[in-house]
Amino acid sequence: MAHEGAVARLLDRATDPGEELLDRTFFALSDPVRRAILQRLDSGAHLVSELAAPFDISLQAVSRHIHVLVRAGLVRQERTGRISRCSLEVGPIFAAAVWINRYSKYWQQQFDLLAVALEEIERERSAKRATSRRKGRNRRRPSRP
Repeated sequence: MAHEGAVARLLDRATDPGEELLDRTFFALSDPVRRAILQRLDSGAHLVSELAAPFDISLQAVSRHIHVLVRAGLVRQERTGRISRCSLEVGPIFAAAVWINRYSKYWQQQFDLLAVALEEIERERSAKRATSRRKGRNRRRPSRP
């Protein structure tokens, strides 16, 4: 039952995430380092030092990126003494995806137009091939006296 309540709250926030949440989420996602951190966290929780390892930037710079992700609600950071472990929070990503999906009807219209254009191109190519085959057959036949 508790799980159903959490899902309902997540859906409520996703359908009306609020401008501030979307602003923080899109800002956080706008940086390639932060997106790479999120990708690493997709496999599970990591220490900050583990998250920093693949980057050619300081640990302090990675910590600042993580702070942006925490403020956006995309990462949960838990400290035990000097050790800091980060885990992914998908709620804001889900909310952003729902918001973006509202505009999918426009993409679908573009895909439909593209499909029509591609079908027309294929019909024209088929007609040209058929015409060239007929011309080729006419050329190969010897003329009769």
